[in-house]
Amino acid sequence: MNLPAIDIQGLEKTFDNGLRALDAVDLSIGRGEIFALLGPNGAGKTTLIKVICGLTEASAGDAWVAGHHFRREFRQARMRIGLVPQELTTDAFETVWATTRFSRGLFGRRRDPAHLEKVLKDLSLWDKRNSMLMTLSGGMKRRVMIAKALAHEPDILFLDEPTAGVDVELRRGMWQVINRLREQGVTIVLTTHYLEEAEQMADRVGVINNGQIMRVESTESLMQSLGQKRLTLELAAPLDAVPDTLEGYNLTLTDDGCALNYHYNHCEGAEAVQGLLRAVDSAGIRLHDVDTHESSLEEIFVSMVGGST
Repeated sequence: MNLPAIDIQGLEKTFDNGLRALDAVDLSIGRGEIFALLGPNGAGKTTLIKVICGLTEASAGDAWVAGHHFRREFRQARMRIGLVPQELTTDAFETVWATTRFSRGLFGRRRDPAHLEKVLKDLSLWDKRNSMLMTLSGGMKRRVMIAKALAHEPDILFLDEPTAGVDVELRRGMWQVINRLREQGVTIVLTTHYLEEAEQMADRVGVINNGQIMRVESTESLMQSLGQKRLTLELAAPLDAVPDTLEGYNLTLTDDGCALNYHYNHCEGAEAVQGLLRAVDSAGIRLHDVDTHESSLEEIFVSMVGGST
């Protein structure tokens, strides 16, 4: 049987102050999948990761990591996980090589300089292997954190805001690294505030808010079911009002009368647009230009969680 990489059932976490950070979370993540967990600050993303990794104790519920129970088989479960936290927790006076080698040893792995060399080269850190961490930029330190997480050859990699504080060029470089890891069969779970990141990389998206999983869906399916498209018809001559013959299309006229906006979803597709264009032509309306806009994952996310962002 092909077990999921992560299987979570009824997971709950209530802190001593009464804050319910996780509320009966059910979630299954497949092997080799890139799964993006999205949610506003305080939604429960980091708490969920900490519970699975054994850094915070769950109040109730169960979780299995590569078939190992996260409490009863903690050591076996934790061995399968690499964790890159939000905070840059590195010893400033160690070299890149030393801190990566030490991380491998923490999990009882035998020395394997060839593996560490490969990890550092994949992350463009090989030339910095003898550099002290205090001399590196924030982006390079983030890469070192990933190298440490990969040192013991985990099957699952948790990335908690992996590109926070990283410039666009380095961020895209990290995306390439993450895609290569997926090609090697590593399951990747990431939290991110960069919606572009989830939209371009993730196989599936889970939206969490107030400790509850609101929706889990493939990125493409989520875009199709919730994403709106807008067709803007720029007019050759302004109109005073939308003609009666076009009332059935729910068009809105811009204040200056120079454009008509038509909102539709993915399910309606090209047929609806073609029908509209034929009706506009029949109404004797001449067009100057046509423009389309498609909802981004960010717009979908904001609409789902309301004002919680």
